Amino acid sequence: MDIQSSNHSSNSQESGAQVVLDLERLIKSNIAAMDKGKAERKKLKEMLESALENDETYRIHNEKAKEAAKTKAQTKFQIMQQSANKTLIDKIKAITIEIREADAALSDYLREYERLSGSNEIETDDGVVREIVYVAKLVKKSSRAK
Repeated sequence: MDIQSSNHSSNSQESGAQVVLDLERLIKSNIAAMDKGKAERKKLKEMLESALENDETYRIHNEKAKEAAKTKAQTKFQIMQQSANKTLIDKIKAITIEIREADAALSDYLREYERLSGSNEIETDDGVVREIVYVAKLVKKSSRAK
């Protein structure tokens, strides 16, 4: 390896490191902006909620709505206790679990398909071309450890 290619490799590593540092800075500033926006939104929502709570007409209507919701919930509970409806609930839960498991498996299959085929698209049996996309999100490390 000559000096020139060594310098190029070193410069490439430095520029790659700079890109990572710039990206990290962008991520951190984006998180800070989001946190600031969330705090501002919370403050404004509290102000709006206070305005609603201080309005007598709203308070009266809200109480009536709560009473109606309570009656509705009791009626729904009674209907859900019927054996035919309990059976439906169990079937819905089972299908939901199957769908969740199929979705997790599909994610694994798609990752492997993209790795092996080099393509991020697949045409389904109905002729629709679908793109494989990944969603990244940031969570606090302590919340995932629980």
